[in-house]
Amino acid sequence: MTANGPFRYTSPAPPKSATGTVADAYAQMRSDFGIDNPATFVVLSDAPTILTAAWALMRESLLVGATSRTEKELVAAGVSLANRCPFCIDAHTVLLHATGDHRLAETVGRDDVPADPYQARLLAWGKDVRTPKPFPAARTPAYLGTALAFHFINRIVSSLVTENMLPGNVQRFRVVRSLAGRTVAGAVRRELSPGDSLALLDDTLVDDVLVAEPSWAAGTPVGTAYAALLTAACAGAGLLSEDDQELVSKTVAAWDGSHPEPTGGWLPDRSERPGARLALLAALAPYRITDEDVAAWRRPEHRDHCLVHLIAYGAITAVARIEGQSV
Repeated sequence: MTANGPFRYTSPAPPKSATGTVADAYAQMRSDFGIDNPATFVVLSDAPTILTAAWALMRESLLVGATSRTEKELVAAGVSLANRCPFCIDAHTVLLHATGDHRLAETVGRDDVPADPYQARLLAWGKDVRTPKPFPAARTPAYLGTALAFHFINRIVSSLVTENMLPGNVQRFRVVRSLAGRTVAGAVRRELSPGDSLALLDDTLVDDVLVAEPSWAAGTPVGTAYAALLTAACAGAGLLSEDDQELVSKTVAAWDGSHPEPTGGWLPDRSERPGARLALLAALAPYRITDEDVAAWRRPEHRDHCLVHLIAYGAITAVARIEGQSV
């Protein structure tokens, strides 16, 4: 296990040393997200095409548009609660504080039901996007895009980042959550221009996604960003044999959306098929990845770049399954 700040198994380069597209992405995050070098994206920096696509999907769905940021944060929080991602639950609690609705923020952080019926329905839908949508169809790119962005981000974070959003786990104190929210309130309330993140995408990804945008967001920046992430993250399949790819695909295709048992036929032995095991854990139970799982797969040729790609492949396989069940 790598003892490197918030990162579990990789050692990302310090953001101040970033150049090119990665540096541009960090600058846009600082401006539009209001957070310097968020660990959720820094951990992807060894795979720039995945970093920029994941950022683009989150920005264009959660941060941009006339739809309520509070409502989209509820969706994101519901996803994070369903995925058992403490880091992301705390982050969305802080971001709900940033919207100014402090009571709602703490309600969601406790996994209680909001008093407002519509807010309660949005939170519940975030927990299971296979259920009927509680919002108008015109909002689908924003709300479903947000949900899918965080199904991916939750899996990356649970796999590769520690649970503590702030040093010393100080976000467990309400006053810290509230104060942290105030520091990003200005960014949360800014009006952003749609599509600005798409310039960060790799040109080859953009060319590929012209025919691969999902029907629920076709012709929108959300659609382009989602398809770019799907293309970039699926590249990690090349780290597995064809048999292992087939195992991952079939297992996720049969997944019912619940949290699987810790043991069972769905999960191969780490000594026999360590790559397939890691990909499946990233897809269905990323919080169960252990030092032993990573060590069993990593060889001298497996750099951090490879681990990020393999985890991203598992994560996007699950995301694609969820997307297919939600429309």
